[in-house]
Amino acid sequence: MTQDATAAPRARPLSLVAADRLAAWKTTRDAAELAWLGAAGFDGKPGDLALLPPRGPDDGGGGAVFVFAQDGSTEDFWRLAGLPTRLPDAPWRLAGQHPPAVATRIATAWGIGSYAFARYRKAARAAARLETPVGADAAAVARDVEANRFVRDLINTPAQDMGPGELAAAALEMAAEFGMQARVVTGADLLAEGHRLIHAVGRASARAPRLIDLTWGDPAHPRITLVGKGVCFDTGGLDLKGADGMKLMKKDMGGAAHVLGLARMAMRAALPLRLRVLVAAVENAVSGDAFRPLDIVTSRKGITVEIGNTDAEGRLILADALDLACEDKPALVIDMATLTGAARVALGPELPAAFCNDEDVAVALARHAVAQADPVWRLPLWKPYRAMLDSKTADINNVGSGPMAGSITAALFMQEFVAPGIPWLHLDVYAWNASARPGRPEGAEAQALRALFGLLHERAVSSIGGGVLS
Repeated sequence: MTQDATAAPRARPLSLVAADRLAAWKTTRDAAELAWLGAAGFDGKPGDLALLPPRGPDDGGGGAVFVFAQDGSTEDFWRLAGLPTRLPDAPWRLAGQHPPAVATRIATAWGIGSYAFARYRKAARAAARLETPVGADAAAVARDVEANRFVRDLINTPAQDMGPGELAAAALEMAAEFGMQARVVTGADLLAEGHRLIHAVGRASARAPRLIDLTWGDPAHPRITLVGKGVCFDTGGLDLKGADGMKLMKKDMGGAAHVLGLARMAMRAALPLRLRVLVAAVENAVSGDAFRPLDIVTSRKGITVEIGNTDAEGRLILADALDLACEDKPALVIDMATLTGAARVALGPELPAAFCNDEDVAVALARHAVAQADPVWRLPLWKPYRAMLDSKTADINNVGSGPMAGSITAALFMQEFVAPGIPWLHLDVYAWNASARPGRPEGAEAQALRALFGLLHERAVSSIGGGVLS
């Protein structure tokens, strides 16, 4: 009996073998196959991949073997995420059994590694497909992969198509999808509501600044507020960036993309939280109406801010948003921003810098970052450096008095606008891959989402005294 030519091809078997189990796996293979592997130069180190010849009609054209460490590390996660573009474009299935947590991680890495930004041109090749592994949490995989794609797509979109209005439209579309309450304050209306810093940064652009305010969930549940920096393009303002510094500034709304993506994850999982999302969306442009160095602007909180540098605009718009975030006394405020080059100098592009005023929150985040292979690195809110922000003409300057500790002084500036007693977590992310690596194409990157979701999940579960939510 011949196979129907129109039928879907059989999934090819993929053996994912932990490095410490490779010897045992080899005992299940015949001599011809082992000779094939030897000829292919397969030496069994983590990351090694070899295609295998067909063993029978169920192989669907031959399988493959891949060695991974199975140690839960970030490095191993990205090894797995590289498989969709290393394997031939075909359906694949996992051979053998894996514990549910491992199967879920494999499927999540595969989904994230299948990403390609295809809004303006087709992808160079289709990613290999994987059948959902037995035991994997399909809902969790779909949630994490969807959020990752959402964040990457927003950041990758050039500023011509992702200005403050388009970012607001994306947020409102998400709000409609999940039944969120939504409000957008635009242009001069920001002044009427006291958001003078947001207005000052965005007023020079022909595209009006906005504050996007979304809420979701039962008011009786713990209040969590997410705040995102949405600078849709940053020229540096009158303290104009050079060409190299300006080139990637379409990604300066990466913090906004991240908090919207994190909100999607929380709502998709129906976490018992009262969620609020605040995004300050602006373009930091140059015109006759641009704010100037040494201008003094009164923030929503009433703190007067001397503008030491117009290119330190992200912390200004976040200041007004953080003040608003604290008004209803949430149990936790999380802000995310592509904020400082200093954080990249200190930690490089792969490690988001985390600042936190609450030890329990900081410890929990670190634990989830390890568990999810989604790293962050805590830096201190070093109080003695607050003096670097002193101004002779206003309550505070928006930049430090010297070139050192730039990420810390930025965080200390923002802490001035967080109400005492409210736990606050600030993530300074890079949100970009400068070059392509396995699972991470050149362009936008979503960072710390899975770690932060783990933190929110833990808080939601503890608040209701329940078990694990998917």
